[in-house]
Amino acid sequence: MLFDQTGTRKYLTAAERQAFIQAAKRSSPHIETFCLTLAYTGARISEVLALTPKRIDREAYCIIFESLKKRRTGVFRAVPVPDDLLQRLTAVHHLGESQFADQRLWPWSRTTAWGYVKNIMAVAKISRKQAMPKSLRHAFGVGGTMAGVPLNLIQRWMGHSRIETTAIYANAVGDEERALAKRMWKGMP
Repeated sequence: MLFDQTGTRKYLTAAERQAFIQAAKRSSPHIETFCLTLAYTGARISEVLALTPKRIDREAYCIIFESLKKRRTGVFRAVPVPDDLLQRLTAVHHLGESQFADQRLWPWSRTTAWGYVKNIMAVAKISRKQAMPKSLRHAFGVGGTMAGVPLNLIQRWMGHSRIETTAIYANAVGDEERALAKRMWKGMP
């Protein structure tokens, strides 16, 4: 669902997501790369925390996540990422050095990581109602539908088992819904 029980939106708008990314870029390198990985992949916080250098495929320009919400281990998905993110991950986390291949990129607890994301959201002046890591995941889904990415790709990138789960992101409202409506209005007198 894109709204909580009071009707409050649970995802970040495009402007909020951009503000989060800009705030992350002004933070320390490890917090920056963690926050950017969340924003650009739509992965769950625990999935990002589990990343090791060998799961960053620089040749294919993607990050391979193990889907941790499945009932079994060994279910992986590849999510394409921008070149800039790969370059930043490589520089900050020494991805080419084999002695680090099996070490987690961020050795933090889930609580610590959650706190870092909340702090970046506060710097970005994102409302307390949306200031949580899951809002980035929802923003990824909404952003994908807004960009015209087919639902089956968004489903795969987010690690959803069922397309019905992914389809909730097509229910964008506000500026996102208005942008979609503008496409429809183009051909009207």
